[in-house]
Amino acid sequence: MSEENIKNVDNVKAQMRKGILEYCILSILSRGDSYAPQIISELKQADMIVVEGTLYPLLARQKNQGLLSYRWEESPQGPPRKYYMITDRGRDILGQLDNVWDEMVEQIKLIRYEKS
Repeated sequence: MSEENIKNVDNVKAQMRKGILEYCILSILSRGDSYAPQIISELKQADMIVVEGTLYPLLARQKNQGLLSYRWEESPQGPPRKYYMITDRGRDILGQLDNVWDEMVEQIKLIRYEKS
């Protein structure tokens, strides 16, 4: 694969990741409250590479949309931590996004494997 093709694929991959990061954040928080470095760690473990500069604006936007709330909690090491939690509205949106994701996966399968 040429260097130009690799760059194009990397760009598309990065755009796809950006498009689903908010969905991933809601999914992570649906399993329990978490603070930003922990969320980043989970995203990195899943190869959804993210930096703090990307995550914080997404968390702020989701909080402003009423999908998340937060609380401050004392930390055994260092300053207090801001723990994010999914709201009832966030759970409703996550359920809808789960359905949309499943639909998209099926649609892509049809496109990829459609016999001509």
